[in-house]
Amino acid sequence: MIRISNIKSRTFLTREELIKKTASYLGLKPAQIRSLAILKESIDARRKGDLWILYCVSALCEGEHKVLRKHLKHVEPYKPVVYRVPKPVSLPDTMKRPVVIGAGPAGLFAAYYLALCGLKPILLERGKDVDARTGDVEKFWETGILDPSSNVQFGEGGAGSFSDGKLTCGVKDPVGRNRFVLETFVSFGAEERILYDAKPHVGTDVLRTVIRNLRNRILELGGEVHFSSCVTGFKTADESTEEGRTRKITGVVLDTGEILSAEQVVLAIGHSARDTFRMLDQMDLSMEPKPFAVGFRVQHPQKLIDDSMYGKEVPISLPPSPYKLTARSGDGRGVYSFCMCPGGYVVNASSQEGRLCVNGMSYSGRKGLAANSAIVVSISPEDYPGNDALCGVRFQEALEEKAYAAAGGAIPVCRLKDFSGSEKLPLEDGAEYFKDFTPQCKGSYAQADLSKIYPEAVNKAFLEGMEQFSHTIYGFGNGQTIICGIESRTSSPVRIPRDGEDLESIRVRGLYPCGEGAGYAGGIISAAMDGLKVGEAIVKRLGFLES
Repeated sequence: MIRISNIKSRTFLTREELIKKTASYLGLKPAQIRSLAILKESIDARRKGDLWILYCVSALCEGEHKVLRKHLKHVEPYKPVVYRVPKPVSLPDTMKRPVVIGAGPAGLFAAYYLALCGLKPILLERGKDVDARTGDVEKFWETGILDPSSNVQFGEGGAGSFSDGKLTCGVKDPVGRNRFVLETFVSFGAEERILYDAKPHVGTDVLRTVIRNLRNRILELGGEVHFSSCVTGFKTADESTEEGRTRKITGVVLDTGEILSAEQVVLAIGHSARDTFRMLDQMDLSMEPKPFAVGFRVQHPQKLIDDSMYGKEVPISLPPSPYKLTARSGDGRGVYSFCMCPGGYVVNASSQEGRLCVNGMSYSGRKGLAANSAIVVSISPEDYPGNDALCGVRFQEALEEKAYAAAGGAIPVCRLKDFSGSEKLPLEDGAEYFKDFTPQCKGSYAQADLSKIYPEAVNKAFLEGMEQFSHTIYGFGNGQTIICGIESRTSSPVRIPRDGEDLESIRVRGLYPCGEGAGYAGGIISAAMDGLKVGEAIVKRLGFLES
C-alpha cells in the first residue's frame, strides 16, 4: 500500500474522480488502483483567489514496487496503524467489576474498552441520560430554571454534548487510539467524512445519537450504566508496598448511602465537578492547581469570517469557515481562540446557582448566522488566591459570581467598542457586515458592563489579542463585535497526579484519574483517548494485556 499526499483540485472530488486523478499522477490506469481511501481532505485558502482542495490518500495498486521506484514526489510506502483491543475474557467470579465515574468522553470510552475486554464495567453518572438531559438544558435556556445535576456540564456525554462536537486532537498517537475513537463515532452514527476531514466535527445534534448508541453497546456487552448516581466518597484500606505504606481503593460511596465494592475505579469526573474536587481534597488525594485560560465569547457575522478566510469571490460551495488565532500580550500571556464554532451559538453553560459561564455550540449543519469563539488569556497558579490545590477552583467561582451578577443570571453581552474605549482597534473595519447583527444565544441575554469581571491584566491582554487578530481577519476588531461573558471553563483548574505507566493516583492504588477533569485531556478526542489509555492500564494490571 502507498500514500499519496498533496493531490490538488479546484473542486471537491467524487471517489471516481479522485481515483482517476490519483492514477494519472502515478502513471497508472484507474483500473490498476484496486482500492483507495481518503486519509485527509482539507481546504487551502492561504492565497485568496487561489483556492485549492487538498487530498491525501492511501491506495493499493498493481505494480506498487514499480511506482515507488519512480521516486515521485509526495508518494511513499504506507502501513496503517490498527488499534488492537484484546479478545474478551470471562470475568472471574472472585473479581470485582471495574467502576467508572463520569459518562463524558473519557468515562464512556474507558467503560467501552473495559466492556469490549469482557470486564462488564459499572458506569456511574451524576446527571441524566442524554435525552432527559437535553430536555433539562432546553428548559433552562427557556426559563432560567437550573437543575444543578442535569445541565450543560453534567449528564451523559459530558460538557461536549452541548458544543460544536469538534473532533480535532493534537496528541501524538503511535498506537491508533485517535483513529479508533473516530471509527467508533462513525459506527454509532457520525458521518464517515470525520475519518478524513482535516477539521472534523459532528455537531451537538449528531453527537447525542452517537452517545446514546455507545451507551447501548456497553449495556449489550454486559456493562451497567446508572444515571443520577453521584459519588460522594471512597472507601480505602491501608496497603504495604515496596515503596512504603499506602492506600488502596476498596469501594465507592453514592449519595444514596449505597456502597459499591471496587478495586479498580476510573475517576473521569470532568472539569466542573467542584464538589467532588473538594471531597477528594478532604480525603488527602494528591492534587495540584494547574494553568488554564479565561476570556469571552466573541461573535461575528459568519459571512465576514467566510469572506476574510476564503475570499469574496469563491467559485464553489464551501462550508462555513473556522479560524484559529494566537497572539502574545505585552506582559507575555498567551491569547488565543478556543473552541471556534462556525454558524453556531453562545450558550449559557452554568452548572451552579448564582454563577454563570458560557460555551459555544453548533449543530451539524452549522447554519447559524454567527461565528463565535472564545478569545481567552492564559493564567497560572500565580494569578489565583492562595496556593492550595483548589485555589484555581475558587478563582473560577469568584469570576462566575461576578458574571452572574452582571446581568442578573442572563448571559451578559456588550459591544467591543463599549468594552474597549481603545483607539488602537480598527473599530470601523467590516462595518458593512454588521448591519442588524444581534447576539445569537441559547438562553436569555442582557446588556452589561463586562469590563468589571476580570482583573485588569486579563482585560488588557484580551484587547491586545483582538487588535492583533484584526490584522489576520479583516473586521475582527470591529466595534460592533459582540462580546459574551464569561468563558471560564476551558480546562480543569486542577491536576490529579498519576503514577507513570500504571496511571493510578500516586496515593491511592486502584484509583485512576482520567480525562479532562484530572488534567490529562483538552477536548472530546483527547479525553476519549485518555479513557482508552486508562482502560488499557486496568486490563494490563489485571493480567489480561501483555506489556
